[in-house]
Amino acid sequence: MGREKVAARLLLAVLASLLASCSLNRLAVRTVAGFLSGSGDSTVFTGEDDPELVGDALPFVLKTYESLLEADPSNADLALATGRTFVMYAFAFVQAPADELPVERVDEQLSMKARAKKLMLRGREYILRGIETRRPGFRASLEKDGPAAALRLVKREDIDYLYWAGASWMGAFGADPFDFSLIVSLPRAVALLQQVADWDDAYGGGAVHEIFITFYGSAPADLGGSEERARAHFARAVALSRGVKAGPYLALASTVSVKRQDAAEFRDLLGKALAVDVNASPPDRLQNIITQRKARWLLDHADEYFLGEGGSP
Repeated sequence: MGREKVAARLLLAVLASLLASCSLNRLAVRTVAGFLSGSGDSTVFTGEDDPELVGDALPFVLKTYESLLEADPSNADLALATGRTFVMYAFAFVQAPADELPVERVDEQLSMKARAKKLMLRGREYILRGIETRRPGFRASLEKDGPAAALRLVKREDIDYLYWAGASWMGAFGADPFDFSLIVSLPRAVALLQQVADWDDAYGGGAVHEIFITFYGSAPADLGGSEERARAHFARAVALSRGVKAGPYLALASTVSVKRQDAAEFRDLLGKALAVDVNASPPDRLQNIITQRKARWLLDHADEYFLGEGGSP
């Protein structure tokens, strides 16, 4: 056998070995990623009764997700898991603590909210990447043609992606309601969430309605704000949650009740939020514990939100 043929065979053997190695590496990444990204229904985090434990663990989880996604960038499920976890971390462990800082620490509060916004937009980017992987052309259509055209490209099985894309968008706006670029893009977020509700009104036990309580209850009228719509979504969220979620009560109290300067309703709603049994629904335990912490803080600081004698709970 000539030297050329021997060299060719050796080269083919090396290439085959390298290809096998790459395939095995990709297989390993996808196996681990599939295990992690498929944990959306797990209560390992959402069922935890120690928020600090979760808050300490999530940064490592986030960087693990990003490392896996870097090795497998076309993994849409992993992109969703990564984005979803960024949003949850930003809201529960960055923005929520920022909201409770005293006025004399306003610079720190603004810094934390800016970080929360940045993390939520980072999460949104991953989620939109996941949608684009599943439905090529979605992002361009959403930006250029509008949500109606983009939504024609998605299907019912994309519901988780649309919910978390909309939630991350709304979360970023909530962290910085004066960002003009977010303001003008809000109709896209609303449309994504509305599509989720149209497909499944009970999605997440009324999760879309809970977001809409906050949005319609706090936004000015020229951005679509409406007390009537906020209350309608509140009624639906309470019905769908079947009394196991504190969120709807907090959402209405912190928006509509404050805007109306209705201290009595404010106290009543927060009392109902605190009355929710956090162990009644394990998947909602962590969220309920964090929500009830916020409710207690609001009651303790009611005089900061209401003028006159009705402020003290």
